[in-house]
Amino acid sequence: MATTTTTSLSYLCIVALFAVLAISEAADFLVGGSSNAWKIPTSASDTLNQWAAANRFQVGDSLVWKYEKEKDSVLQVTREDYLSCNTSSPIAEHKDGATAVKLARSGAYYFVSGAEGACEKGEKVIVVVMAERRRGAGLAPAPAPAPTTASEGPAVAPTSGGGETAVGLKGAAVTAVLVLGVVAGMII
Repeated sequence: MATTTTTSLSYLCIVALFAVLAISEAADFLVGGSSNAWKIPTSASDTLNQWAAANRFQVGDSLVWKYEKEKDSVLQVTREDYLSCNTSSPIAEHKDGATAVKLARSGAYYFVSGAEGACEKGEKVIVVVMAERRRGAGLAPAPAPAPTTASEGPAVAPTSGGGETAVGLKGAAVTAVLVLGVVAGMII
């Protein structure tokens, strides 16, 4: 009996670990969807921004470019430089032909080609990274502000606002895996 319980518990821990890793795994996105997509678009209806809009980027994901390093490069620029195709002062410059940029924060990222005249012809992309879901968001109420004078009276305790029911996707998945593992352990 003890061996069965130990085996079931070991199995449950392994399954829970894989579930957490699968949920939180970051993705690599090949810019444009193919290795030769970092180029001047063939038409106005075939832009890299259309590709970017069709994808959901998360914090931790990476963008990957494949291009001829002798002819092109990838520049990360500000919004203003993106709009004006100014390549003179990039935030980051990549010339290796196989560039990978990790998306470390939510918000917009702006990239343009470093090849002369390519940005003006449409070789550029805006990638918008979705905001991170905070773990346990809504579970704890905000602290009450400190009174500015002693005559304001006692502080009123903050209410929970029903936040007890907020559970993130990862938490729900881990809970489901744990419940299934316990049930499986009881059956075995």
